Amino acid sequence: MEVTMNDIKKLREMTGAGLADCKKALAESEDMDGAVAYLRKKGAAVAAKRSDREAAEGCVLVKAENGFGAIVALKCETDFVAKNADFIALAQQILDLAVAGKVKSLDELKVLHLGDVTVQEAVTERSGVTGEKMELDGYQVIEAEHIYTYNHMNRNGLCAMLALSQAADAEVGKNVAMQIASSAPVAIDESGVSQAVKDNELSVAIEKSKEEQVQKAVEAALKKAGLNPAHFDSEDHMESNIGKGWITAEDVVRAKEIIATTREEKAASLNEQMIQNIAKGRLNKFLKENCLLSQEYIWDKNQTVAQYLQSVAKDLTVTDFKRFTLSAE
Repeated sequence: MEVTMNDIKKLREMTGAGLADCKKALAESEDMDGAVAYLRKKGAAVAAKRSDREAAEGCVLVKAENGFGAIVALKCETDFVAKNADFIALAQQILDLAVAGKVKSLDELKVLHLGDVTVQEAVTERSGVTGEKMELDGYQVIEAEHIYTYNHMNRNGLCAMLALSQAADAEVGKNVAMQIASSAPVAIDESGVSQAVKDNELSVAIEKSKEEQVQKAVEAALKKAGLNPAHFDSEDHMESNIGKGWITAEDVVRAKEIIATTREEKAASLNEQMIQNIAKGRLNKFLKENCLLSQEYIWDKNQTVAQYLQSVAKDLTVTDFKRFTLSAE
């Protein structure tokens, strides 16, 4: 078809594609519909070509209304694209659609229609516009009467939402949502932590406790022999310290013998009950620090989140929460 500037502008408004891409699409197509289809196919081609790339940047948004809240993350490859107004607008449109329809799963969301295309097709089209891999990820929902949300510093990189057992001032909900964003709890309370997680944490704590007791014995044995434990804590340090003249090769041989013997003897004579007690203490510390209601309240370290909520209303508590961040943690 003959390409005019008005056609290029119209296609750009319809698709958000760049001027050069719109011009090429029109030149390769018989009509406007064909040009739109061309750009969609181009988006699919870009998505397929870049499927092995990591989409680590993006836009995370949260919204709640009419007893339904959702967090949606639209991911891309670069921060430049993540901050683009059209990209953020697409993420917002998808979130609005999800909340309005009370969509419960990511798969359900992807096949809903956003205009004349599905959500997944809209994401693919945007990928064609930017030339970057894009994907929807991290879709989370809450269904409850009293939902509160928080977008950390309004930077669209970390969002949290929670449900309270009863209505509370918006500031209260925001405070606890900020707690969730900041402290990344794994559950509301201990009952929400799976037995598998508890068992794993206890196992790690037992091994750590055993190693600490063995290491203390090794350090004591080295000191008793007149050797500085810090000079023999790794092969690299031993070699380096010989070069510096701090220890001799003979010292290394003697230290290795002491270390091997002491480790074997101490490991065989550990007080198992003591180890269990130390490990259980570590597990309790893990639960306190990672269960929302038992965490120190970020605005007042002298009380827990549960105590803060009870100071607002006697029976006020958290019944659900969700959190999503683009940052590696």
